[in-house]
Amino acid sequence: MYSITGSDRIVVEVIEIDIKGDVMRMYESETIELKESYTPDLKKEVVAFANTNGGTIYIGVHDNGEITDLENADFVMQQISNALRDSIRPDVSMFTNIELVQKEDKNIIKLTINQGTKKPYYLSDKGLKPSGVYVRSGTTSAPASEDAIRMMIKLTDGDSFEYNRSLVQELTFTSLNKEMLLRRLEFSNVQMKNLGIITQDDIYTNMGLLVSDQCKHSIKFAVFQGTDKLVFKDRKELAGSLFDQLTDAFKTIDFYNSTKATFHDLLRTDERDYPEDAIREALLNAVVHREYAFSGSTIINLYSDRLEIISLGGLVSGMSLEAAMLGASQPRNEKLASLFYRMKLIEAYGTGISKIISCYKGLSVQPKFENVEGAFRVILPNTHAQSLSTEEEKYLPVLRLFEKHKEITRSDVEEALGVGTTHAVNTLKEMLSKDLIKKMGNGRLTRYVVK
Repeated sequence: MYSITGSDRIVVEVIEIDIKGDVMRMYESETIELKESYTPDLKKEVVAFANTNGGTIYIGVHDNGEITDLENADFVMQQISNALRDSIRPDVSMFTNIELVQKEDKNIIKLTINQGTKKPYYLSDKGLKPSGVYVRSGTTSAPASEDAIRMMIKLTDGDSFEYNRSLVQELTFTSLNKEMLLRRLEFSNVQMKNLGIITQDDIYTNMGLLVSDQCKHSIKFAVFQGTDKLVFKDRKELAGSLFDQLTDAFKTIDFYNSTKATFHDLLRTDERDYPEDAIREALLNAVVHREYAFSGSTIINLYSDRLEIISLGGLVSGMSLEAAMLGASQPRNEKLASLFYRMKLIEAYGTGISKIISCYKGLSVQPKFENVEGAFRVILPNTHAQSLSTEEEKYLPVLRLFEKHKEITRSDVEEALGVGTTHAVNTLKEMLSKDLIKKMGNGRLTRYVVK
């Protein structure tokens, strides 16, 4: 075989002859694909070869190996070149070679594809999903499974979840852009690359997915009556960008975070059940340091006596709970932590736990931190729950009515407890006998005030 150098590259190959003197024909295999003419499906075959062990595509050859005379070969070569450049990501051109080959005095195009180093390669209009990622299986190109795609990404990009390419590439950043504008921070394409949101090849990473409006992770919030999970009072799932989730989670907790007034002589002091700074730090730690390679949700459970926040992943390998309590820190998601630091949502690494502890300084109840394999839990005690006995906890929904109203009626109790008239009347009688409330008026004018 010899080649002619220059802008127009033509390769003349020696045709092999079998013992009968007949021309040997090519046949499709795991590494050879035959095309009678150029079609857009050619891109699928290129992707499959680049994602597997490489291969060769001949254009101008029937499936049975018979060679046809390819017309407008130069134009077809340009079509192929444009398709490789515009329709396949990452850039696969460096792993391909297009040649004009003459066999039996007829023109065919030989497209050689080497195995790529930035797998998975995919059709840009389909994205990193089975409909866009193909692998070679026998003599056909088949869609790769999502598990196969994830494995290719992991083998190419490494184990860091943040740096891996996102399976979702249709991302928007309305929420993040708004937060950046509020802080007068730049949010350009260059900045997105510096933040790790997109790669140098303009491909979105998992970091980009987390802070996008399409973030697939969520926070699940539940409110329980009493100190166990027997009775649900409310539940909701918070989705969207991590910034939206944080804002919605804080607002939701704040709605249930009751205020209790205390008096020292004539001075009134309002105190929340849960210190707001402790809630904020616990939420930030749960979002910034969780393991996002797990698909489960961050969990927030609110009981009458405590608030629990559970994040997946636990502490990073090698980091003990004792070390974390001392202020040691090793961010699992370095890019995410760096972004939150730049946005002044966190002040310094390793200070979250100490801030939570300081919020309860001098109180009879203290926060707890638990680390087990696969999860980390922060327990914030209700600073006012200890004033009620276990028997009196069932009256909390009624007592909380007085936080918004000076006096209440029987119908208010029915609505708060979700019960009928008889149950509400009996509850009010019990509370009167325990001197928790005081009755005023009679008949339809009956009102109740807290003692």
